[in-house]
Amino acid sequence: MHDGYAVIDFETTGFSPNHGHRIVEIGLVHVSPDGQVERSFETLLNPGRDLGPVHVHQIRGRDVAAAPAFADVAGALIDLLRGRVLVAHNARFEATFLAAEFARLGHTSPISVENALCTMQLASTFLPGSGRKLADCCSAYDIELVNAHEALADATATALLLSAYMGASRGAGHWQEWATRSSALVWPVIDATEARWVARQRSAGTPSATLLDRATDLLPNVDGDVPAQQYLAMLDAALADGLLSVHETDELADLARQLGIEDDRRDALHDRYFADLVTAAWADAVLSDEERREIETVGTLLDIGPSSVAAAMHDPRPMATASAPQHDDRQQLELDGSSLVVLTGEMRRSRDAIEADLARLGIPTARAVTKKTTLVIAADVDSLSGKARKAAQYGIPIASEDALEAALAQAAALGG
Repeated sequence: MHDGYAVIDFETTGFSPNHGHRIVEIGLVHVSPDGQVERSFETLLNPGRDLGPVHVHQIRGRDVAAAPAFADVAGALIDLLRGRVLVAHNARFEATFLAAEFARLGHTSPISVENALCTMQLASTFLPGSGRKLADCCSAYDIELVNAHEALADATATALLLSAYMGASRGAGHWQEWATRSSALVWPVIDATEARWVARQRSAGTPSATLLDRATDLLPNVDGDVPAQQYLAMLDAALADGLLSVHETDELADLARQLGIEDDRRDALHDRYFADLVTAAWADAVLSDEERREIETVGTLLDIGPSSVAAAMHDPRPMATASAPQHDDRQQLELDGSSLVVLTGEMRRSRDAIEADLARLGIPTARAVTKKTTLVIAADVDSLSGKARKAAQYGIPIASEDALEAALAQAAALGG
């Protein structure tokens, strides 16, 4: 039996340690070998430099004045990571920053891109059709992501996402393979100090996400193309505030080179990114003035041609897909073995009991909404749950619990 998983998330001064950026906040969550969240840890770090995108991570100089440096917590951090599988969403980012921070101390991190478990890459297996961002993956399971861009909040959501993945593949051998790999890692020996970990001070209100940040939650993944996934994930982060500085442009170009992405391929990825963003902005069939400005800004930042930007101001979707899925409490459901049903909300009966009834009829169910889902049953057909939003995004019908119970009763009467 291994020690389990260490799920981490970093807030940083920028997105490339090769350009001198540092970690300013660590969020870490321990998950047991069977997928249960155990305990969490967090601290701000004093990076000894400017804090970068304060408007994104909301960490200011006064917050880190009394915070430890990475060197002060390195020993304790190793104790929290040793013997566990390191997990992150877009794990390349965390692995790269961890390696850079240890290198500053004259040590080598045992964590590489290859031996860090990435929940973003796992989405192609467990959430086919989902986006790459953490918020989108979490919504498929109704996992609430509160205070995004706080390290502990993102680490907690990632831990719950990992747990959901494990629940969907209980007993699969690859989890043990990761455990075996982590147990062989040799961590540097750094004595733990008495430095106090300092959590960020949280106010009652939380900053609202920018429109562009919300829109990128809906951008699709690039299944099977890991370098493209990793590059576009960093593009999400870089554009979250609607800005792209000269330094960030240079860092993105450097990242593309590290990932082996040639200039022509990078231009194609920018074109795809822009097209996906336009589709996401038009998802509600309305393009607000703010969305128009955002699209024009991104078009300029990514060097998209003027004709493509002008075309983006017109709804690109076929008329047949412009309307939302129908919600009808009285609809008659037709369910068979080709159906894939997902439940959301607090039902009158337990979810396990309903799923058992469906299983007896040979109708499969799932815990996450993906493009393979054929029907979502909701306690409230007008629900704002993550699963309901995903169903609307994918054009999957949403039916009421009453409609499902009527279909089950009819099947029972027919001896189904």
